[in-house]
Amino acid sequence: MEKPYLDYLEASPIDGRRKGACLFCHEYFMELYLLAELKTISLKVTTVDMQKPPPDFRTNFEATHPPILIDRGIAILENEKIERHIMKNVPGGHNLFVQDKEVATLIENLYTKFKSYITKYESTDTNEASQPLLSQLMKINDFLAKRGTRFLTGDTMSCFDCELMPRLQHIRIGAKAFRNFEIPTNFTALWRYMSNMYELEAFRQSCPADQDIISHIKNQLGLRTKARIELETPVFSISTPILNEA
Repeated sequence: MEKPYLDYLEASPIDGRRKGACLFCHEYFMELYLLAELKTISLKVTTVDMQKPPPDFRTNFEATHPPILIDRGIAILENEKIERHIMKNVPGGHNLFVQDKEVATLIENLYTKFKSYITKYESTDTNEASQPLLSQLMKINDFLAKRGTRFLTGDTMSCFDCELMPRLQHIRIGAKAFRNFEIPTNFTALWRYMSNMYELEAFRQSCPADQDIISHIKNQLGLRTKARIELETPVFSISTPILNEA
């Protein structure tokens, strides 16, 4: 029997076991999970506590951080190489990687604008500070409303959805935690899109807890939060608000 693909994910720094909130880990896990659902591959996922990595992991990969993909004994370590390998070498992977320049441009730099917003603006007044982020979210909302499909490029998922949705989840959780900013409920097309993604097992299985997203952003960007997230029971925000259709 052919060996399963092994996907190493970075573990939560809170408990060292559950999934952490690395964006690329989430993205590639989703892509591989979708292929496993189609039975083009078998998949095994392992989390690694990088504060106390197991001896065999240290021996094989030293200080390399996940994501790491193992395909028939061969390790693929760098993000771009993992993406290329899924596209070119993993059975069925090429079907996820559609070409759509409009979508690629639309979602580009969204996370950069999010990080800029929560690090550069200390005020809780989000009216002006959030404009670049809010503006791009509005563009995505308007695009989805115009296109009228379940996902970015059609009614089936593509690599763009696996890229965008983890970032939207970080924005939903992180912007609320650090700047009390929420995605407006009148962005109905965007929220419907997120609802479609929340229904998918590929997203549910790969989604980190809210506390792990907050911890990841906090540690990555050197932010502070009053919440004692280490003591909280893990919460997964995968429901949508009542939308303002006006």
